[in-house]
Amino acid sequence: MSSKTKIVVLHMKEIIYTAVFAVLAIVLILLLVFMFLPKSKGAGVDEEKYVPGVYTSTVTLNNTALEVEVSVDESHINSVRFSNLDETVTTMFPLIQPAIEDIAEQVYDKQSLDDIKYSEDNPYTSQLIVNAIDEALKKAAVTK
Repeated sequence: MSSKTKIVVLHMKEIIYTAVFAVLAIVLILLLVFMFLPKSKGAGVDEEKYVPGVYTSTVTLNNTALEVEVSVDESHINSVRFSNLDETVTTMFPLIQPAIEDIAEQVYDKQSLDDIKYSEDNPYTSQLIVNAIDEALKKAAVTK
């Protein structure tokens, strides 16, 4: 009976390389699985943020009360405007209408009040308008 004994010599460096590549392969597989799994509905855009309707807030300029009207649906801000802007107010404050139009355009694009840029012509009036819009959106927010 002749038996041939085979001796396998493993170098420690080869074992370490194999273990490192096996760990990297597992990490890569886990990364791919987490990247391509569908997201849960709670983190999607379909989430309700507002109770649909029209909400108002008041801005006082020189003893004149102006109402900022914000119209929203479940997840979007649809319109921002003054509801009782008359000719005397626009005569006294000629930059108020362009200010709300500029802010409304930014709000439509971003769908939030974060990073709103105020015009250099009327930063204080713009800040009053943004505060009024924020107050109206707080009224519209869904309470959980």
